[in-house]
Amino acid sequence: MKRLLLLALLLAAVPFAMKNQGVLYFMTLIMVLGVFAVGYDIVFGMAGLLSFGHAAFFGIGSYVFAFLVLKSPAWGLPAIGIAGVAGAIVAVAVAAIALRLAGIYFSLMTLAIAELLFYAASSPLRGLTGGEEGLVGVPRPAFAGIDFYNEGYFYLLVLCFFVAGLAASRVLRASPLGQAMRGVKVNEIRADQLGFNVRRIKLAAFGISGFYSGVAGALLGALMQFVNPQGLHWSTSGDIVIMTLLGGAGTLFGPVIGVVAFEVLKEILSARTVHFYGIVGIIFILTTLFLPTGIHGAFESVAARWKARRAARPATPSTRSLEAGAAK
Repeated sequence: MKRLLLLALLLAAVPFAMKNQGVLYFMTLIMVLGVFAVGYDIVFGMAGLLSFGHAAFFGIGSYVFAFLVLKSPAWGLPAIGIAGVAGAIVAVAVAAIALRLAGIYFSLMTLAIAELLFYAASSPLRGLTGGEEGLVGVPRPAFAGIDFYNEGYFYLLVLCFFVAGLAASRVLRASPLGQAMRGVKVNEIRADQLGFNVRRIKLAAFGISGFYSGVAGALLGALMQFVNPQGLHWSTSGDIVIMTLLGGAGTLFGPVIGVVAFEVLKEILSARTVHFYGIVGIIFILTTLFLPTGIHGAFESVAARWKARRAARPATPSTRSLEAGAAK
């Protein structure tokens, strides 16, 4: 919790120390995707379910938010919560269908359903969703007269959701439900034999993850003031899988570290080549091979070794004398 509080304080100081609007926008984007990644890790890192369809919940959240605030900007912050609920409902519905399968077939089913929603938003429902042109001019939330079109104020709004998402994830990981999810991931058969309702636990994981994804989609729609079917595309699901694995699945801060690494690499490489995804793919493969626990796991391993070496370091004459004095 101390790490989370320190992170919140440091990030809260950024708008006051940094006046560059482009940097604030970029950091806001990272926090939005951080909410998405933390939510995805509940399904993947905690429950052990590889979903390729999380773009569906993310995109649904974006569209629900856009429909509400375009109808009336007064919906504001409640629209973000409603988008999260919509994401959770769709997630549970998708899981109820996909969980009839197992392994790679489960993953492919989530992908297929997400692609069906992408096709529906792009073509048959074009009149409602705007098709590839999308919905332009999506207003940002209105609340207490605060001007959220100011990048600094909107940054602080997203920071509140980001920190709340991390705090809720931390509580979930320590809760009986979170422990049950980890048990299902480690050994599903043993969890079933111990009396856990494995299907309900998986549905709960999807529902919570879908809520996170829907909120993240709404925040992205508000940030960009634009929503289109790209949020439902399989590449969005692929990106969040890479981010989570790159940072370290199953950890609190790992997915966020993965988001930062992915977006920074994307920003640097896309300015130099149109084939940046190929380079990111190579980096991802190397990370998977040589850092199987991700960047966060590598940092934790180095820190543990450093502490072990300090503990095993022989005492010097000065430290012996201090210890002897303390004993007297």
